[in-house]
Amino acid sequence: MAEGLLNYTRLDDPEDVIIGTQGRPMLAQDEVRVVDDHDRDVADGVTGELLTRGPYTLRGYFRAPEHNGRCFTSDGWYRSGDLVRWHNGNLIVEGRIKDLINRGGEKISAEELENLIVAHPGVIQAAVVAMPDRILGERVCAFLVTRDGTVLAPDQLNQFLADRGLARFKLPERIEIVAELPLTKVGKVDKNALRELARGARARDS
Repeated sequence: MAEGLLNYTRLDDPEDVIIGTQGRPMLAQDEVRVVDDHDRDVADGVTGELLTRGPYTLRGYFRAPEHNGRCFTSDGWYRSGDLVRWHNGNLIVEGRIKDLINRGGEKISAEELENLIVAHPGVIQAAVVAMPDRILGERVCAFLVTRDGTVLAPDQLNQFLADRGLARFKLPERIEIVAELPLTKVGKVDKNALRELARGARARDS
């Protein structure tokens, strides 16, 4: 991350650690915590948010008190927004907090859904975001780029996902077929733009 905390695997690490993890912090002085929604440390193997502080991790953003209030704890831990878990002393990145959809208290990983959706032979790209809902708080909206613009009905996609063992509460509740996914200036899928599109679509339905 640009804000600090460099993790490395070591030359003598076993192959599964090198391939499957981010390794561990560069310096002994780096501090790392993995916490739940209430900033309580979670057990090894449990996914939570990565908090860090150390000699080369920033102490705050310049002249941005409101942003700092959100991104740092009162005792100086940087809130990375990354979802991670410990595995035998090494970190595994599971996704981003913003990519978690909170559907009636059930947490759904957008990344997990996207990886399953793009396995469908008719889908080229997929991006999953939260869509606001008056009752459940959020619902699942999937934006798809399909082969030749083919229309993929929700029940077709959901049956495909269910056949692969996806829990029913994780199934997309809205599907939008688009010609292309919006990108940020650095070439990443612009999830904020998609959330706005999902919000607008939901408002039109109301």
